[in-house]
Amino acid sequence: MDRSVYAVESQVQETHWWFVGRRTLFRKTLQGLKLPRAAAILDVGTSTGANLRLLQDMGFANVCGLDPSDEAIRYCRERQLAPVRQGDVCAMPFLDAQFDLVLATDIIEHVDDDAQALREIRRVLKPSGWALLTVPAFASLWGLQDDVAHHKRRYRHRELLQKLQTAGLRKHESFYFNFFLFSPIWAARQVLPLLPVELKSENQINSSLINRLLKVVFLADVISARTLHVPFGVSLLALVARDAT
Repeated sequence: MDRSVYAVESQVQETHWWFVGRRTLFRKTLQGLKLPRAAAILDVGTSTGANLRLLQDMGFANVCGLDPSDEAIRYCRERQLAPVRQGDVCAMPFLDAQFDLVLATDIIEHVDDDAQALREIRRVLKPSGWALLTVPAFASLWGLQDDVAHHKRRYRHRELLQKLQTAGLRKHESFYFNFFLFSPIWAARQVLPLLPVELKSENQINSSLINRLLKVVFLADVISARTLHVPFGVSLLALVARDAT
């Protein structure tokens, strides 16, 4: 990602509507797994540590992160979060079958070879392990955030499931989320390039009033997405297990 994106993300991740709703979704998903507090957990693509903070708040003690960026690792160290190793999701510096849970939230879209990244996630999972993945959805939603985050692609549901299956990861559940805001976000991304403004990140497009409103909307979204299974959304979530074959 652009270095400036780390700075913006670090400033807003505690209160911004998107981060707040996303944490709610992840927390509910992880609570359903009923993992012991000593479970070995890896957060891939740690960035400025939002997932590490969530895992810490949930009481997990055996957690580590992985990120290729010195800048991201520095932010996590300054926030006194779990240790973060420097490395590549396509060649992770960990033993086979080391983790009970791998979080790979908004990471595989950053790499050229997402198939290899998924194979690596499977490799480091224990036979009984889980992986929680999220990715951006629908190429038509491509915008500033994709550019500054150096995304390679956005996904459709069937495409993601095929890649997961090929990598030896078995779907437990999967669904689109952030569907209430799909149309407004699509419209905004058509208009933004036409405006005479320079932004380091879409997360800067906010105010206290907008943030309160969108926080309510997005929380309703992530609470209902799992049961409604709307056929579109700004993002996709997949909870998968390591296939025994």
